[in-house]
Amino acid sequence: MKADVAQFFKRVAAATALAAATLGFGGCQGVTGSTSTSQVRFIDASIDAGGLDMYMGGTAVAYNVGFGTITSYIPATPATYVITADTAGTKQALATARATLANSKQYTVLVGNVAANLSATVLTDQSQPAPSGQIAIRFLDQSTAVGNIDIYMVPSGTAVTAVSSLQSDISFNTNTGYLNIPVGTYTLYIVSNGTALTTTTTTLYTGAATAYPQGSARTIVILDRQLVTTPALNVIVANDYDSATATQ
Repeated sequence: MKADVAQFFKRVAAATALAAATLGFGGCQGVTGSTSTSQVRFIDASIDAGGLDMYMGGTAVAYNVGFGTITSYIPATPATYVITADTAGTKQALATARATLANSKQYTVLVGNVAANLSATVLTDQSQPAPSGQIAIRFLDQSTAVGNIDIYMVPSGTAVTAVSSLQSDISFNTNTGYLNIPVGTYTLYIVSNGTALTTTTTTLYTGAATAYPQGSARTIVILDRQLVTTPALNVIVANDYDSATATQ
């Protein structure tokens, strides 16, 4: 991710606090291999909802989560929860979801859309390695402003004109699911649907060359830009899974 994007969204440490007592939360250890916990994280993808307090079963678990923030995973006792995103500092629920959390599973609560139509969606995350020689990437389109898009992942050393789109005609609120691609270093390009990718194409987003370790899983969330500039999109990247012994 570009440095300006990373700085723009660097809010997690200052914005998030965890509440442990009611839900039986412990420290933020990994869930893989556990038989008694699930884990939940929150992503605020709404450009105009402001800070959000996140509740599970009536207990606040993250405070004042801002646009573009990905919280750490929070351990939770497996159960069925009503999850709400409230205006920060109030009990005004803006979006609600109901989810049953299973043992040894990881989940993302994605809060998106504009404030007037705010929604909360609970997604199951990949907590196991991608197949041998592969990486797993999931794209979540939360941009309300640019229309349908095409996504390119261009391997390092490959001409952009030699690569077909990884996904095309992606619309707002699309979840591509996890896509397995060969391990390597890639540059992410996002263009308007039907736009040919060349060395002179004006893209909606161009990322930095990023190395993805063997077996890793990532979620890439596509967002509107908070400031009206070109390019028109930003992305944030969540680490879903990394092997302790992974190599390129």
